[in-house]
Amino acid sequence: MSLHGKNFIGNVLSSNGNQSSKIYDINTNEPFEGEFIHATKEEVELALKKANEAFFIYKESSQLQRAEFLETIADEIMNLGDELVVRTIAESNLPRPRIEGERGRTVGQLRMFASLLKEGSWVEATIDEALPERKPLPRNDLRKMLRPIGVVSVFEASNFPLAFACAGGDTASALAAGCPVIVKAHSSHSGTSELIATAIIKAVKKSNMPDGTFSMVHGSGRTVGQQIVLNEIVKAVGFTGSTQGGMKLFELANQRKTPIPVFAEMGSINPCLILPSAVKNSDNMASLYASSITVGVGQFCTNPGLILTIKDENLEIFKEKLSKEINKIAPATMLSHGIQEAYEKGKKEALSQKGITLLGESNIKNTKAEGRPTIASVDAKTFMENPKLHEEIFGPYSLLVECEDLKELSLVIDCLEGQLTATVMGEETEMIKYKEVISSLENRCGRILFNGVPTGVEVCHSMQHGGPFPAATDSRFTSVGTGAIRRFVRPVCFQDCPNSLLPNELKDENPLKILRIVNEKYTRESL
Repeated sequence: MSLHGKNFIGNVLSSNGNQSSKIYDINTNEPFEGEFIHATKEEVELALKKANEAFFIYKESSQLQRAEFLETIADEIMNLGDELVVRTIAESNLPRPRIEGERGRTVGQLRMFASLLKEGSWVEATIDEALPERKPLPRNDLRKMLRPIGVVSVFEASNFPLAFACAGGDTASALAAGCPVIVKAHSSHSGTSELIATAIIKAVKKSNMPDGTFSMVHGSGRTVGQQIVLNEIVKAVGFTGSTQGGMKLFELANQRKTPIPVFAEMGSINPCLILPSAVKNSDNMASLYASSITVGVGQFCTNPGLILTIKDENLEIFKEKLSKEINKIAPATMLSHGIQEAYEKGKKEALSQKGITLLGESNIKNTKAEGRPTIASVDAKTFMENPKLHEEIFGPYSLLVECEDLKELSLVIDCLEGQLTATVMGEETEMIKYKEVISSLENRCGRILFNGVPTGVEVCHSMQHGGPFPAATDSRFTSVGTGAIRRFVRPVCFQDCPNSLLPNELKDENPLKILRIVNEKYTRESL
């Protein structure tokens, strides 16, 4: 279909603004189809007003109705066919298998949340029946469950144009929770966003959801994004991107009359501890980590940007083999000129720091659109003394830190900030010796891996994608998996509420047959 470049103000297309933007091919600098009109202040206000009105209807929809809505969104995304894949490939410079896989992940997580809603127990329904005869004081009838928080603002990520974007995990979990969503489209994949938004609006109409359940607007984060976050109608923000961008939203949200939570997944260097037993297996280890550092041109939030080692007779061999593996990997096109330029600038600055040694880089020079794989090394003392070396370099780059002994390794880990992931490579018997170090790593991450690589985030019930600051603004929550729904709900207690006015999840008869805690016992039985 032909792209119109308009904003989705609820179910209505609108293009009243006089500012617009195009997307250009990173290799040829030729513009792609579509001119995307930035939303005006009035259009954003209307989207917010519609979302607020929709909330009071949408929050009362049943879990089954919302489940069917999410499944319809997934169906409509698949109905876009190859047009979506082709457009996303063009805008992101990512290969077809990656985009087709990401599309599968996007519809998969929509269906996963639908399954969660159909089962229904996630609302944590808890009932303590009245005890009027209790001495010395009677107890009221008290019933509690999780309820939707309100309108949610979602900011798309640049590196996942489908799975962390218009219909990505933030949108899917907010809609599942019963919250209308306003998406601020990312300027690097506006065409992809338009196609996905079209699918969502079709699903809104087919599922008879209220106008305003979903909106998508184009424009600058400094204007459109700021206007949305500062509006009192918005009750939470979902964001995936840079630390700078996430912190700006966090600061804005706390300037409001009523501060709101910003669930921002931000930067991480994802330390990987390679113990001596793993270093000894240098061939496999070098190949495994060179691949992980460069997969997707290093543009994953879980890219292994820091490798921690302890000096021994095998370390130099490992470093040499890792360098050779990096040398063999060709540069590849990055997501955008801005990301490529930031990578080159960050890498140049890091390599210019005192005490840094360039171990290896791709034997092929990169173009202005490509990221050149690079690995460097530094001693532990220099690393600890220089905060610049702790910063994320978004791209195919990693820094190897050489520690003299276990004590120095512990000191290095103690100086690390919060991370999305941490990894431990080695034999189990050796890991026991390093138990305290591993415990320290656990305190600094949301997910700790053993004998693997951090790249790749499974979408499932057990996943934790988030971590202590600055990896995320709130380490208690995840942006991936069914646990993500808890970001957009809050507990509400109903005291002595008539049974007919209670949500179905709390009624005496338990019509949904969900698992509840009733008088301190888990049960699916009615009262």
